[in-house]
Amino acid sequence: MLLLADSANLLPARLQMAFTLGFHIIFACIGMGLPILIVVAEWLSLKKKDPVWRLIAQRWSKGFAVLFAVGAVSGTVLSFELGLLWPDFMGTFGPVVGLPFTLEGFAFFTEGIFVGIYLYGWNRLSAFHHWLCGIPIAIAGTASAWFVVTTNSFMNCPQGFELDADGKLLNVQPWTAMLNPATGAQTTHMIVAAYMVTGFLVAAFYAWEILRGRNTLYQRRALTLGVLMGGVFALVQGPVGHWAGHAVAVTQPIKLAAMEGQWESETYAPLRIGGIPDPETKTTPYSIEIPAMLSVLAYENPAAEVKGLNAFPEDEHPPVLIVHIAFQIMVGIGTLLIAIGLWSGYLLKWGTSDWSTRKLWLWTLFVSGPATVLAMEAGWTVTEVGRQPWIVHGYLRTADAVTKSPGVWTIFCVTMLIYLVLTTGCILVLRILAKRPMPELTDAA
Repeated sequence: MLLLADSANLLPARLQMAFTLGFHIIFACIGMGLPILIVVAEWLSLKKKDPVWRLIAQRWSKGFAVLFAVGAVSGTVLSFELGLLWPDFMGTFGPVVGLPFTLEGFAFFTEGIFVGIYLYGWNRLSAFHHWLCGIPIAIAGTASAWFVVTTNSFMNCPQGFELDADGKLLNVQPWTAMLNPATGAQTTHMIVAAYMVTGFLVAAFYAWEILRGRNTLYQRRALTLGVLMGGVFALVQGPVGHWAGHAVAVTQPIKLAAMEGQWESETYAPLRIGGIPDPETKTTPYSIEIPAMLSVLAYENPAAEVKGLNAFPEDEHPPVLIVHIAFQIMVGIGTLLIAIGLWSGYLLKWGTSDWSTRKLWLWTLFVSGPATVLAMEAGWTVTEVGRQPWIVHGYLRTADAVTKSPGVWTIFCVTMLIYLVLTTGCILVLRILAKRPMPELTDAA
């Protein structure tokens, strides 16, 4: 009966964790990226003594306050879920992951304190000191995410502890666990993605504003700032993504095999574009194969052997179809975003006509916002689903960590209802803020 209860709890626990993580990560990304844009806009207002840049910073700060509050709520839910839904994970590895969670708490409260000062300080602090108060928000937001992602990198590449024969933790080294071989690539990949997501979401919103006929200096400057952030970090994400892929190849070769639909171990392994992995035939048909490219990208050596899924026990295989398709979505959209970034840079720097009248480009930017969110969610799907069936790779299976308490489906349904209310409230408040009238602005550059 106990095994049946555990099995029944596994699906709703996974669904709830996936949904709440996917929800929160959007707000976490904006919480990292938007403060940077606000600080830059306010700095430009100080440097140029320009009221338009100041207005942009002011209006964005109000929107950020709403998003920060929602992110705080959804992040708190995640922290409780780790203990409620996965008690054996926290019960066993809590002493290892306690340090990054504690440091994340310090970063979060630092951010919260300065958010309050920043919002209250408009017209109460000197312009320069008010601008200075925005810098800790940007730093703390990124630091908070860095600490959290180190926990996930530990789950992917565990170290810094020993387990005795009874499964009890010994010789815990939290710093060693945090700074594992996957940490650098995974945290950098996430932070760059957050900046890219924020930039393209901002650009998408103001592209839509201009397409609707609200083509003022305010919209054009806001769009320019957003697309510059999104485009620059899309370019940066290329080499960072290569670094992250190499780290996966070294630390989780089975995840790499699932990402690429690689069934057999081979040298000169091909890179696959597209394809549908078939666990029955253990092949990936309908793919375009580039010979030796996977060996080059994974190990920087065309003759390097890439381990295939058949080299690992079948009960350790992740859901290959989900991981492969999610990886293709992430890489495909990421490549398109690089192209959009280059196109945008050309138009803003060397365009021969007013870029704000180029509807094809504006529609492309509008689509880029949701697309970059989809790419980010696909990336997290690769990270999390690609680690299955483990919650801590090689040490604790997800099925063994799930709660044995009843009522998980009920908690899942209640959580969905709460998040529906939270999402509706967030959208309504943001719409109210967006519709607030702006002062008359001159259209001079």
